[in-house]
Amino acid sequence: MPILVVPTAAVHRSFLAAWDEAGPQEERWMGARSVAGAEEEWSRGQAADPAEFARMIEAIRAEADPETALPPGIVHQTVLWFVDGVDWLGRLSIRHDLTPALTELGGHIGYYVRPSARRQGHATQMLTQSLPIAAALEIDPALVTCDLDNEGSRRVIESAGGELEDERHGKLRFWVPTRMT
Repeated sequence: MPILVVPTAAVHRSFLAAWDEAGPQEERWMGARSVAGAEEEWSRGQAADPAEFARMIEAIRAEADPETALPPGIVHQTVLWFVDGVDWLGRLSIRHDLTPALTELGGHIGYYVRPSARRQGHATQMLTQSLPIAAALEIDPALVTCDLDNEGSRRVIESAGGELEDERHGKLRFWVPTRMT
């Protein structure tokens, strides 16, 4: 059964295959940008190198550490990968705080499922599995957004208990409880 895990080198080959599936507009979900430390972006070619991949994973993990200095306007986030054994299926980010931009557009939790793994219930599992982690980070409820025309994502959020607050800038904004009552 697929689970959310801390990024790991065990899925290197599958991660690269998923990157190959991602279109240019989806590359940001591959964890290609390090906000921890240097302002750099990893390319697909760099990620193919096992040492660079390990360095990328370290940078992604560091984003969750409150001691990590981040550029202005960037918040700490816990990034988890959704895997089934050594198969990388997707990524989920839990942003620890909300900036004005995240309040309007991004929310606390964002997720991405690789194209070949879509429409299999993975996004629903990812969001559901992330809620206790968000609660442990003192996030309750969590703001989760989706594009106005993304019916699949809307169903995912609603199935996790999301309550629609409003629509802003082409995004639907939902509040999802993270604690079981």
